[in-house]
Amino acid sequence: MTEPLRILIADDHVLFRRGVAGVLASRADLMVVGEASDGLEAVALARETRPDLILMDISMPRLDGLEAVRRIKEERPEVKIVVLTVSDDDADVFEAIKCGAQGYLLKDLRQHQLFDAIEGVARGEASFSGVVAAKILGEFQHPSEKEAREPEMPEPLTARETEVLELLVQGLSNREIAEALSISDGTVKNHVSNVLGKFHLQNRVQAAVHAVRHGLVGETGDT
Repeated sequence: MTEPLRILIADDHVLFRRGVAGVLASRADLMVVGEASDGLEAVALARETRPDLILMDISMPRLDGLEAVRRIKEERPEVKIVVLTVSDDDADVFEAIKCGAQGYLLKDLRQHQLFDAIEGVARGEASFSGVVAAKILGEFQHPSEKEAREPEMPEPLTARETEVLELLVQGLSNREIAEALSISDGTVKNHVSNVLGKFHLQNRVQAAVHAVRHGLVGETGDT
């Protein structure tokens, strides 16, 4: 039997922290190993409980979440950290990524979106809320001179693969893409895999950046 994913929650709002812990407790494959009320406590508990993944708020007393991410990553670079916050400020988003966070989620997400994000990060993928993904992609709108000289993709996308890519760029999870296109999760995974193969890329974020840089999808809107 596979060991459950060990998760540490760091948030100074007790009700929110306990609420997230309760949601995670509904899954047998997830286990909350600790709750921190500030950044310093998060660093200490990360050292003590050795979680696989940390859900980290940004605005906390004594030590903010961004500095906590930096310190934890210095000690345990293998631990995966997802920022879970109300802030969609550009500076916070890019600083979190710079500090080593694998994901950046806003607190208005739904339960299944949280589960999808945790599962994706556990597999080594990056995970971002739609509005945050748009900010990141906005930084890559203009290709470098080297990229501008890259040849066109030899094998074109199918119509369905293009639809999947457009929704992926908007930050939708596989489950949300499946619902939007009335297809199964497995079919979505196959399409995403095909897209990555055709682009010679490793993950969804790279595919989304590539799509925006090369104009392969239309303008993204609010999700």
